[in-house]
Amino acid sequence: MSKLKKTYDVIYAGNYTKDTIITPDGIRVVDGGGMNYAANVGARLGIKAAIITRLAKEDQQVVDAIQFAGIDCYPYYSDFSTVMTLEYKTRNVDERNLYIKSTAGTIQPSYLEDFQAKAVAVSPSLRGEVAPNFFSILKQRTDALLAVDVQGFVRVLRDETLVYEPWSEMPEVLKNLDILKSDAVEAEYLTGTKDIEKAAAIFAGMGVKEIVLTHSDGVLIYAEGQCHHFQFHATSMAGRSGRGDTCLGSYVAKRINLPPCEARKWAAAATSLKVERVGVFNRPIGEVETFIERYYSEKCSANLHG
Repeated sequence: MSKLKKTYDVIYAGNYTKDTIITPDGIRVVDGGGMNYAANVGARLGIKAAIITRLAKEDQQVVDAIQFAGIDCYPYYSDFSTVMTLEYKTRNVDERNLYIKSTAGTIQPSYLEDFQAKAVAVSPSLRGEVAPNFFSILKQRTDALLAVDVQGFVRVLRDETLVYEPWSEMPEVLKNLDILKSDAVEAEYLTGTKDIEKAAAIFAGMGVKEIVLTHSDGVLIYAEGQCHHFQFHATSMAGRSGRGDTCLGSYVAKRINLPPCEARKWAAAATSLKVERVGVFNRPIGEVETFIERYYSEKCSANLHG
């Protein structure tokens, strides 16, 4: 008899990061990690979410906080957590320097063997956190939507600094994905164009079905050959760290039941609200619904700007 698998709407995978965030407004230390930001917003939007992560045992309070938020957490303990410094020298959220003092190791496809989900969203912080064949293995094993943040492949650790380096396995990985998340800087580096619509089309030409592309003013969703644009409407950028993770997490959470353009409204609204506050998204779903009605109530169509 086969083992009964635990079932979720979305499984968010990635290493926890202990973040020191330096901005023109000061220095803060927060519990980060793409999976942390992504799963918290997904749970707030009403889905059954789980996290698979790696971290040091000394950071057990992170697991406790995740579970307190109503998210099942499956930790794999390592000697060290990923310890990151994010330095924003200006108020441009697309410009930052990243440094890492230690890493928590690699998340294996086997970690997901006992689970079933409608979608799997992977948010690695740097190359090596998941292997290039991670998604081809999952593709053979499940029909879940597969989503990934490209930052975990284009960012490479050299000494203690994260730098961009060419990603030769990109076509092989993208053909196994349903959703790719990138920011404007990463997209330009990987595609060679500053035009975000052209960059999205280049990604799509490699086989990925949908592209979520954030930039300083908003987000673009590319699906079925069409681009949809939504501006962010935030009163401040105090919580800029975790912006892209929140955007991907909310998009995937809604995409399992909604078409791309409608899911994007939720992602744009949740991300706008998130960047106003440091830490994970912690607002009630009613605030997101009100935000959508205020800023994104128009009917979706190609090249719509919210």
